[in-house]
Amino acid sequence: METLVLLLIALLCMSAGAIGALMGIGGGLIIIPLLTLGFGLPMQEAIGASLIGVIATSTGAASKYVKQGLTNVRLALFLEMSTTVGSIIGALIAVYTNQTVLFLMFSMLLVYAGYTMLRRTEVLFSPEEAEAAGQMVDLSCQYVDPRSSCEVSYGVKGLKKGLAYSSVAGMLSGLLGVGGGLVKVPVMNVCMCVPLKAAAATSNFMIGVTALTGAIIFYGHGLLNAYLCGAVALGTFAGAYVGTMLMARYSASDLRKWFSVLLFIVAVTMVLKAFGLWGGA
Repeated sequence: METLVLLLIALLCMSAGAIGALMGIGGGLIIIPLLTLGFGLPMQEAIGASLIGVIATSTGAASKYVKQGLTNVRLALFLEMSTTVGSIIGALIAVYTNQTVLFLMFSMLLVYAGYTMLRRTEVLFSPEEAEAAGQMVDLSCQYVDPRSSCEVSYGVKGLKKGLAYSSVAGMLSGLLGVGGGLVKVPVMNVCMCVPLKAAAATSNFMIGVTALTGAIIFYGHGLLNAYLCGAVALGTFAGAYVGTMLMARYSASDLRKWFSVLLFIVAVTMVLKAFGLWGGA
């Protein structure tokens, strides 16, 4: 690819990195349409580059969120077990099978998640309630909200359900190259009562590992273009740093509404993908 084209891709991918870091989704939702529709690249090559971009986003955002205390590292490690397995399955499906039915299934899942996030207000599960409930692992955590400067303490519930849905998130990552945060963030927020900012930060910590698993599968099949992946990684890494600074500007309720709208948009996009009307299926 020409140097100017690669530079343009890097600049455009900065927005993907910023949005990915802010919402914990990795940025693949922007990268894949950008590469397939904007630059005419094959879908599988775009997914491979997107996975590399997700790794770069996670690298750029995770360190700052961990330093701020927003990331629940124990929860991330707990959920990553099933997410990694799902990512391997999803990547193999992307390489070997027709994706139409899965696009439709995932679109319905995202609509349900978006509707649930809009309908319900954020509910916190206190560390004391978590202890009284007798969870298999104590994943309680606390952080200082970068916007309000107030300390937030929370417990985590629904661990078995979180593990199950995390495997779906991993599959989505490997299948579509979108990092899995689209499922992880609403699962942690709605099902496990993790505050949205903490859920987004924790998702950013996890998506790099998840995407790496899928990227290895794509590399093994010769679907990673080194120059393209380098440009995407450079742009998303820089954008991720911007996204972490934006986190302090917005409230959890604002992010919750935007995330719900994003889920609806992605669901529509996936239906279009299923019928070959958006970048191919």
